[in-house]
Amino acid sequence: MTAEPAGHGRSLDELEGAWPPPAPGATRLITTAHALHRVPLGELGAEGLRLLIGQDIGLPHLVPVALDLLEADPATEGDLYPGDLHDAVAGRRPGFWASRPDLAARLRAVPPPAGRGRGRETRSSADGAGR
Repeated sequence: MTAEPAGHGRSLDELEGAWPPPAPGATRLITTAHALHRVPLGELGAEGLRLLIGQDIGLPHLVPVALDLLEADPATEGDLYPGDLHDAVAGRRPGFWASRPDLAARLRAVPPPAGRGRGRETRSSADGAGR
């Protein structure tokens, strides 16, 4: 998990190897993830990033791209709610953050989206990583 994101013109299929087509009758989540796996990183929007990161797909390549968006606007949203991309990134397993303290530091520097903290946990798995 030490790979840095390659050119934004390459897809996860190119960076990690092509996936076979989804099985007949696959869920919408699976078919969407398979389709997004073929999209160049620079063309993935907040929703595509949120979906893939939330499924722990391509993290070494996608988390830096997501952090670029979050550093510009912590409330960047996919299709769910303002800040859903932040929540997807922050919710990755502690092992990922321990392996990438550089990314954990970047996430810690991003303020939580406005409106957080009213009954929701605002600390992330990255809070304890890399220290």
